[in-house]
Amino acid sequence: MADRLIAAGVAPADRIALVAETGPEFAALFFGVVYAGAWPVPLPLPTSFGGRDSYIEQLRVQLASCDPKMLIFPPELAQMAGEAARLSGTVGIDWSEFGTREAPVATLPEAKPDDIAYLQYSSGSTRFPHGVVITHAALLNNLAAHSHGMEVCDTDRCVSWLPWYHDMGLVGCFLSPIANQVSTDYLKTEDFARRPLAWLDLISRNEGTTLSYSPTFGYDICARRMSSQTKASDRFDLSRWRVAGNGADMIRPDVMQSFVDAFADAGFKASAFLPSYGLAEATLAVSLMPPGEGIRVELVEETQLSGGSRGGDRPSALPGDRQLRRAGPRHANRDPRRGRHAAPRSRDRQGLV
Repeated sequence: MADRLIAAGVAPADRIALVAETGPEFAALFFGVVYAGAWPVPLPLPTSFGGRDSYIEQLRVQLASCDPKMLIFPPELAQMAGEAARLSGTVGIDWSEFGTREAPVATLPEAKPDDIAYLQYSSGSTRFPHGVVITHAALLNNLAAHSHGMEVCDTDRCVSWLPWYHDMGLVGCFLSPIANQVSTDYLKTEDFARRPLAWLDLISRNEGTTLSYSPTFGYDICARRMSSQTKASDRFDLSRWRVAGNGADMIRPDVMQSFVDAFADAGFKASAFLPSYGLAEATLAVSLMPPGEGIRVELVEETQLSGGSRGGDRPSALPGDRQLRRAGPRHANRDPRRGRHAAPRSRDRQGLV
């Protein structure tokens, strides 16, 4: 694939936009772009919420932002992705057609640790998604942290429905299993949206110990889909689910408890929950709990959270206090403003991540 891209005129540091559909074509293109010395830019699939025009406009804005040499997309999205490419003045290519092109052997550039590996758009949780530069060194450091933090072992197998244009899907469930040599079963995101319990079916069929992540809403949907008249153990076996990761949105203990209540009968253990915190600007993982500890909730005063001190006559808990879910230790105490390691903060104090 790298040879084919170079034959198409791709040079080091070119941006190549790829619509990130879960499948072998995107995987081959992503690594082919990296091998060619260019920078892959995963872009989203359409959702059921915004409609055709909204998706075209989102792609157009992101294409204008990253200024790619070309946009490569799956054939079923040719109409929408092709229109976005036309509006942004970008060459649009159907990847089924691109895969038939000649691929004469070329000399591949050698990547250095500080070279850019790819561009990742942020999730858009707080504003419109913006591009983040990820270097090879940052990526490999984060992938190694996944292995250590989750205590990956030989019996582990990953199961994922997370989209590959999101950092948790791309880094956590696509690149990390490859780097850490973990076999993975994939369910397309749109298939999960139609049949959420298919995710748990995949986990049940897994003969190894399972690593699988989801935002809180994924657990919520599955718990809601279980009928009160149905025994979870009649359909599922979740007893080997070792790491049930939770991140990407607010961790809600009430929702997670509902999941435990719905699936404890199928062998699911609350201790399997692994809360974590991450963001695209940090490649992915920033902190995560040690495996096996589950979700721990602490009540923290607003004044303490903001760096103030508690008054002596204040009650121990008030309605305005915050419930905080522990997401574990940071991978490193590093002050991004000074570019060096910073002194650790004392427990329960506000600090930089």
